[in-house]
Amino acid sequence: MKRLFQLISLGLAMFFLSGMAQADIKIGLISDLSGATSDVGRPYAEGVKDCVKYINDQGGINGQKIDLMQVDYAYNVQQAISAYNRFKSRGMVALQGWGTADTEALVRQVARDRIPNFSASYSAHLTDPEIAPYNFFIAADYSTQLRGALDYLFNTWEKDRAPRFALVYPNHPYGLAPIPAGKEYALELGFEVVGEENVGLGDMDATTQLIRLNRQKPDFVWVGGTISSTAVILKDAQRLNMDATFITNIWGSDEQLLSLAGSAVNGHIGLQAAVTYGEDVPGMEIIKEVTGGKPQMTHYIRGFASMHVMAEAIRIASEKGELNGPGIRDAARTLRDFDPMGLTPPISYYPDDHRPNMSVNLYRLHVDGMEFITTETLERRADWLGK
Repeated sequence: MKRLFQLISLGLAMFFLSGMAQADIKIGLISDLSGATSDVGRPYAEGVKDCVKYINDQGGINGQKIDLMQVDYAYNVQQAISAYNRFKSRGMVALQGWGTADTEALVRQVARDRIPNFSASYSAHLTDPEIAPYNFFIAADYSTQLRGALDYLFNTWEKDRAPRFALVYPNHPYGLAPIPAGKEYALELGFEVVGEENVGLGDMDATTQLIRLNRQKPDFVWVGGTISSTAVILKDAQRLNMDATFITNIWGSDEQLLSLAGSAVNGHIGLQAAVTYGEDVPGMEIIKEVTGGKPQMTHYIRGFASMHVMAEAIRIASEKGELNGPGIRDAARTLRDFDPMGLTPPISYYPDDHRPNMSVNLYRLHVDGMEFITTETLERRADWLGK
């Protein structure tokens, strides 16, 4: 009888262990599909979902499929927190997040719950593990992106006076995030900072703000909104005959902007942290396969890359027998020059520095497409961490 009991116990243990080994990996996805940033939120979310589909179609991660749980939180922080708590109650081990306000609202909670959050908010302070030990993302932070653009503008400036720099951005955590760093670095390089204005994400007119800026005769103007507000700004600037080059941030320039703004985009500069659709990189063939060859916006490509990088951390954690939040975080911190199939610059995270890289791609915008200019890569300065 004792022997029989031992055999039954062993059989049950093996059954449960086998079931655990085959259990789905639960990932939460907070998306803005209907709110203020839905114009860029929808393609990003589709990229995340298509990467999950591709991984699952290939057999999952070490034999385990991903169970992706998605909520449209309509860019509402309280709805994001509620969604996060529902995901957590269902066994989520990692989160694909979205906006700056909600990502920042969840910083302490994901740290307390020890659940990694790979967000689409690229605020610099989220890269400091002292502040955000469970936060990651796959693009250079907003401050690094702006510094990279300033580097390029200053190094290609040919006139015998200081270039004049102005800023237009929404009075919102996302828009505000890189402004202190940008102004500080502009002055460090030798720019003259001549003014700044607020244009909301939903504003339909920027004439008043641009008239005030135009009196300062800026050579370059940073635009820190999303596609809809950027199109408004560029069209109003064209109507006012502003003689300035506008630099649109990562969420403010994509294929959609070209049609919304029309000829008003011509000659301006857009920042990107991923390749554009059709570029000759290994990951593009996979994206073409998954989407049936239908062109996708660059935000989609970043969403795909974010899930791909997270999956690599999950794979490492799984192979170590540590498929949980702390294990995924620690695995991510071992990535060194990890190549997301060419979709973004190589990714490296460190225990004391979660900046994924220091690179930003610059494109010249034209009504018929985006022309690659260069990739600016900055040094990983310690005094820039979290700022």
